[in-house]
Amino acid sequence: MSIVPNTPALAERHHGTPCWVELPTADLQASIDFYTGLFGWTYADVQGRAVAVVGGLPVAELLPADGGFGWTLYLHTPHARATAEKAHALGGHVLREPDETSTLVADPTGGIIGFRHVLADWLFATNGHGTYAWAELNTRDAPAADHFYQELCGYEITQIGDGQAVDYTTWSVAGTPTLGRQRMGRAFPANTPAHWMTYFTAAPEIGTDSVATRVLELGGRISVEPYDTPYGRVTAVVDPSGATFSVIDPTRAVPLTDQEIGAPVDDPYDD
Repeated sequence: MSIVPNTPALAERHHGTPCWVELPTADLQASIDFYTGLFGWTYADVQGRAVAVVGGLPVAELLPADGGFGWTLYLHTPHARATAEKAHALGGHVLREPDETSTLVADPTGGIIGFRHVLADWLFATNGHGTYAWAELNTRDAPAADHFYQELCGYEITQIGDGQAVDYTTWSVAGTPTLGRQRMGRAFPANTPAHWMTYFTAAPEIGTDSVATRVLELGGRISVEPYDTPYGRVTAVVDPSGATFSVIDPTRAVPLTDQEIGAPVDDPYDD
């Protein structure tokens, strides 16, 4: 797994940059209690939805729902309807018809992603304990995923690893790594569908291991024990509702070697 956590927010809102995360949950109060205990989130009630706040800035939204797709990432779009139409033309599926501000689609490999139009003064905290750090698409059809999102969002794609034993790409906007794509290999059970993984930050004074322990104390479980990466110490966990997410302490990072950093990836569909 290769990630580039805590990507600094761009001064200008660009198409395809992360702008929000939300969690539909069947037991809103239980989810509020879990994430309060884990990250210290406080909440503002917005029309029955709980907007989580860290340091006075919004970080996520919890909303009541009979079912959902776990943690859902939203990317900024200048026009939700046009993005939905283009996603459909590229082989994706529109799961929620666009309204004035947002839509939800499944990419051709099955990954579910939201798009939302936000204004320049939109607030989305990305620094501090319990804030958004990074997200990556895990899929078995890497070329199709790279092509779809590059065409849809205009990402610059860079290969990390050799593309065989390790096949991970970073997707950049205006030269800034914004998201990742990982090809699922044998480490993933055969029936694991394509999915987006959202990462939240563990403050260095708390650490990834302490967060993992706290997950267990609060009734969640650990799906991947804490381990070190060139980008920080990571763990993957599951909350009591079944939603999976990862936690990273980016201060436990080591630089990539020249051999680990690849070159821009050619569009596999470009003849």
